[in-house]
This record gives sequence, structure tokens and C-alpha cells, in this order.
Amino acid sequence: MAKQRLLFITTLLISSFFASISNAQTRPVTVPKPVATQQYRRVDTVKNTDFSLNGQYRFMLSRSKSSYGAKLINPARLDALWKSVNDTLRKERVELTKAKAKIAEQEKSISSLNGKVSGTEDTLNEANAKVDEISFLGISFTKSTYNILVWSIIGVLAIALFVVIARSTKSILEAKHRTQLYDEISAEYQAYKTKSNEQQRKLARELQDERNVIEEMKSRGR
Repeated sequence: MAKQRLLFITTLLISSFFASISNAQTRPVTVPKPVATQQYRRVDTVKNTDFSLNGQYRFMLSRSKSSYGAKLINPARLDALWKSVNDTLRKERVELTKAKAKIAEQEKSISSLNGKVSGTEDTLNEANAKVDEISFLGISFTKSTYNILVWSIIGVLAIALFVVIARSTKSILEAKHRTQLYDEISAEYQAYKTKSNEQQRKLARELQDERNVIEEMKSRGR
């Protein structure tokens, strides 16, 4: 759910960025009055108290003025939100790298435990081939006592192996999920970037058409 919200905010951020560029380009057509210029320079003392991506995005919209159906985004707030999005993506990449490193370490532990279990099973097979009296490290044990000791060790190692395998499986699934999610975000970002570029070119053509109409009207007025 948090990843979908991040994708949604990233999409709206890009759309707002290009909408602000479009409005900035149309602004020279109508000369603003001095009073309006003073209003744009007025310092905004309202502070944002919600520093999540959604909170920053909502605050940016709430403190932005509207013009011809579009929001006039403050570049400083837009840059701050863009930085937060990049920081979040960077954090996800770091977490993915850590997960992969942890998986590699746990795989080494699994291999080591497998080797120990195999060695213990070989020892057990050799012990079963001997007589009831078994000497281990200079100490004599009965076969039944020795078997209980060895099987206890095997049981402990098996439990440890099961725990490591379970944790490794969870880490592998999490790493795959994060990788897939990152790929989806990247693909969506490229798609929206392409769409935004097309919209920008369309707005530029419309702006040029409007300028041509104004020039033509000025020529007729002369």
C-alpha cells in the first residue's frame, strides 16, 4: 500500500511540475499589475507538520494558487517533495542491497550446516557398525547412550537448519518483491515521463497558436 501511494505521489508530482512550467510560459501574455506582483512576493509563514510524502504533497497543493484550472506550484516546495521521493527510492535500493547480502550470508550458513549434518550422519553410521561398547575421546559409552547423544546433536542442528532455511525463504521472497516493485515503479515513471513530454509539446503548440492569433489581431488593429 505504501509503494502504491509513493507511485501515485510521484505521478502527480511530475504532472504538477509540467503544469507549473506551462503556466509560467503563458504568464507573459497578460501583464500583471503591480499589486499582483507584491502578492506573489509575500512570505508564506505556514509550516508543514506532516513530513510524509502524502503530507508534503497535500501541503504543497493547499499552499498553491490556482490559475485557469491549474495549480501554480512553488518551486521550492516542488524541489523539496522531489528530493523526498528520491530519498525514499534510494532507501528502497539500500534495503534491497542489504536483503541480498543477508541472503548470501544465510546461504553460506545453510551450506555449513548441511556439511555438519552430513558429517554427523556418517559418524552415526560408523557407530552402528561397532560393538555396544564405544570409546569417544577416551570415555567409554554404551551404544544406546552414544546414539542418544548423537541424535540429540543432529536434532539441534536440524532445528537450526530449519530456522535458517525459513528465514532465508522469507528474505528471498522479500527481495523478489522489492525488485519487482522497483521495476514497476521505474516502468511507470518512464511511461508518465513520456506522456508528460507529449503533453508539454502539445501545450507548446497551443501556446504558439495563441501567440499567432494575438499577433494577427494586433496586425489587424493597426
